[in-house]
Amino acid sequence: MNERTRLVGWAAVALALAALSVPWFMWGADGVVAGLPVWVVYHVGWLCLVAVVFWVFTRRAWGLGIEEVGRDG
Repeated sequence: MNERTRLVGWAAVALALAALSVPWFMWGADGVVAGLPVWVVYHVGWLCLVAVVFWVFTRRAWGLGIEEVGRDG
């Protein structure tokens, strides 16, 4: 996979995570899970997902789009 494709893929992942960061679809929900409002449980799950995605990003794509590939300095 070339660098451009990887860059677009990671940008799409970042955009999706940003779009899901605020649970708009849960506004007004009054459900409770384990004694906490359902939106708190959603947010904790979202934070765990973002942590895993960021860890994968640091292992596979750190510097993508910033560092020049194939150039000797």
